[in-house]
Amino acid sequence: MTSPTPALLKGETGEWELIIGLEVHAQVSSQSKLFSGASTEFGAEPNTQVSLVDTAFPGMLPVINDYCVQQAVRTGLGLNARINLRSVFDRKNYFYPDLPPGYQISQYKQPIVGEGIVTVDLPDGSVREVGIERLHLEQDAGKSLHDQHPKLTYVDLNRAGVALMEIVSKPDLRSAEEAGAYVKKLRTILRYLGTCDGNMEQGSLRCDVNVSVRKPGAPLGTRCEIKNVNSVRFLQQAVEFESRRQIDALEAGRAIKQETRLYDANTGETRSMRSKEEAHDYRYFPDPDLLPLELSQDYVESIRGSLPELPDAKRARFEKDLAISHYHARVLVAEKESADYFEAFVAAVEKRTTKSGRDIGQDCANVVVTELFGALNKDAKPIEASPITPDALAGLQALKMDGTISGPTAKKVFEEMYATGKQAAAIVEEKGLRQVSDTGALEAMVDKVIADNPKQVEQYRGGKETVLTFFVGQIMKASRGTANPAVINELLKKKLAR
Repeated sequence: MTSPTPALLKGETGEWELIIGLEVHAQVSSQSKLFSGASTEFGAEPNTQVSLVDTAFPGMLPVINDYCVQQAVRTGLGLNARINLRSVFDRKNYFYPDLPPGYQISQYKQPIVGEGIVTVDLPDGSVREVGIERLHLEQDAGKSLHDQHPKLTYVDLNRAGVALMEIVSKPDLRSAEEAGAYVKKLRTILRYLGTCDGNMEQGSLRCDVNVSVRKPGAPLGTRCEIKNVNSVRFLQQAVEFESRRQIDALEAGRAIKQETRLYDANTGETRSMRSKEEAHDYRYFPDPDLLPLELSQDYVESIRGSLPELPDAKRARFEKDLAISHYHARVLVAEKESADYFEAFVAAVEKRTTKSGRDIGQDCANVVVTELFGALNKDAKPIEASPITPDALAGLQALKMDGTISGPTAKKVFEEMYATGKQAAAIVEEKGLRQVSDTGALEAMVDKVIADNPKQVEQYRGGKETVLTFFVGQIMKASRGTANPAVINELLKKKLAR
């Protein structure tokens, strides 16, 4: 395991180090809210999924959703984090129009999950271990809609009370690229665990980004927080702009104010929102309506026993058992659905051949990553929308492996399968694409190509052996790609040697 040397940013006064910490708000995958039975389904009409608890009617008491607690513990275990058997819910007091009680039920000094770690895969093949400071449960606020009326702001409380896991990293990230890779890896882990769907475009995963700069080796600088960033691309753009803004200000002799800022996707810039609150500004105190949350070790262990194979373990198994490259393994496990598709594909190929997974693994990985993912990415489709099932793709792979069709022909058949949904065997028969390996049939083609190209024959016999590819190409063209290249090469060399 290697860790990259932190990239330093250039300024007029020399180099600067970028310090990044992230607070990721992940909506818990649960059918009901954290303290009420109201639905959490996305896309409902405004204010149709709101209970009296969510609206803070007098006399309404919160009741903890046990499933949300399970999901938080499950996430903590997936992050290799400490599970605190005793945690406390606090009231975080602040006023906002879409927060009916005037406070948020959250956790502060005693969260449900303590320190953990995420191993982040970087594009250059290196990794960085990013520390998790804590994970705590809290309820979401509603949503203020500023674009529904020219003079009024509307409030939708459907999100009010939805369970969130706030996952706070340590300030271990050193570049926009690392921050993006961290969020991608965290999202992958959450989706494997089934604790958050990770749909950033729907707001179920969003980030608050803390950015500061300093001279290498100097104390930490003043940080600014960029609120509610909802895509990895925007996250990286926000970090890049904010770090440059701070460097320019410091080099001009201006101090950095600790503040909360917003990222404007239209301009690619951050702008000031308000001065940054401190913890005492929120007047935290234990929520009097909720007892401390106490868990048993047996409860935690029962959840640990239900954890699925996580992406790092799956990647290592792919590399060991299927002998595929580190790069291909990383790509395949980046989404659980992609890994599941690949495993089903390999199993279906194994049923059609006597070869083991190690014998076929890399070739299968090449087909999925290059051919299938390439086609899906071009059409902006997820793997679940693939018109080719794992079993159908295995049928194509088997035809290539047993020599029924050649590699180039397999690519053409794949394109036809993707476009029409037909099975590989049917396409091969319809279009007469079976590979010709019969020596007698191919010998006539070889003789004709040699007779028609005396100049190239002379070049080959004069020592220019690369001309052999010309002859092979001519025969493949004449056979419409069905001639067996190995047999052609053998016949050509034999006849040209005379």
